[in-house]
Amino acid sequence: MMQRRSAFKAITLTALLAVSFSSIGATPDPANAVVKQRVWQPVPSGTQAQLRGLSVVSATVAWASGQNGTVLRTVDGRTWQKFVVAGAEALDLRDIHAFDADTAFALSIGPGDSSRIYRTADGGATWQLQATNPDASGFWDCIAFWDRDNGIVFGDPVDGSYQILTTGDGGATWQPSADAAGLKALPNEAAFAASGTCLSVAGLDDAWFATGGGAQARVFHSSDRGRTWQAAVTPIPAGAPAKGVFSVAFRDSSVGLAVGGDYSDRYLATLNGARSDDGGATWTPAPVLPAGYMSVVVPVAGAPDSFVAAGLAGSGYSLDAGRTWKVLDRRPVNTVGFASPTVGWAVGSKGLIMKYTGPRLSK
Repeated sequence: MMQRRSAFKAITLTALLAVSFSSIGATPDPANAVVKQRVWQPVPSGTQAQLRGLSVVSATVAWASGQNGTVLRTVDGRTWQKFVVAGAEALDLRDIHAFDADTAFALSIGPGDSSRIYRTADGGATWQLQATNPDASGFWDCIAFWDRDNGIVFGDPVDGSYQILTTGDGGATWQPSADAAGLKALPNEAAFAASGTCLSVAGLDDAWFATGGGAQARVFHSSDRGRTWQAAVTPIPAGAPAKGVFSVAFRDSSVGLAVGGDYSDRYLATLNGARSDDGGATWTPAPVLPAGYMSVVVPVAGAPDSFVAAGLAGSGYSLDAGRTWKVLDRRPVNTVGFASPTVGWAVGSKGLIMKYTGPRLSK
């Protein structure tokens, strides 16, 4: 497992792009035409850190996070302010979850006590360390919240079962799940901390997380806030350390999408998407455009049937809950988030932050 982690967990987007661009042997399918207008507008971020975490709160408030303890925040939807989390200067903050302009949780990844949860209540000026991975062999991947009190943290297998911790008091304390059998991992299976979206929640009680690397790419579902879990196999290929499901998102307790591929091959011609209509109990193939590696899929707030997927292959959108897709752009990004069908952000390598300026993402 440590070999797998060193192969992916510490990988940077710079290395990914070096591998990906060298492997491009053909031009993208011309049938997957890009929308003929600029859909992402780069904005100054004030950092060169790689960014993988993103939490879009509203049309004006959003947070991003990344390497070297970096956190960025906008409160006007135009300009971004940079913070460095004290004590996390050497850590990679790959996930962030914000509730408003003042309150946010940032998750650092890494083995053992490099996996940490920080919280700010003053707009990023100061941060408090709320939790540290208690297991030296543990590796947290993602964090999510149903509301201000109830949240969940997901991590790679320890003693053969995935780590799940939940809070009911706003992150003051975290309790491990006791469902070792439901969380049992396959040999060489783990998660991908690529976009802060390998874990997602919906409604009052549902949660899902995605895996790869093992013989099968799977999605686990809990309908009781992380107490018990059941795994389902997806049709997305796995079987290698770089392959599997990288992101999962549900618009409600029933309809959701999973995306992934192979992070070592940007345009690999393999299935990169799957769809579920039953809360993740079963999955059917649902290819995403653009074809290739996708690290994130998210629902679009205010448009129940709209989703956006993105990754090193570019970004695309669906207006029919993942049944069909159109290409937005070919620019590689790590993750995206949307406050409405017209307001969204994307982040990526070397401090890349882009504001969405494309077509309205609703019917």
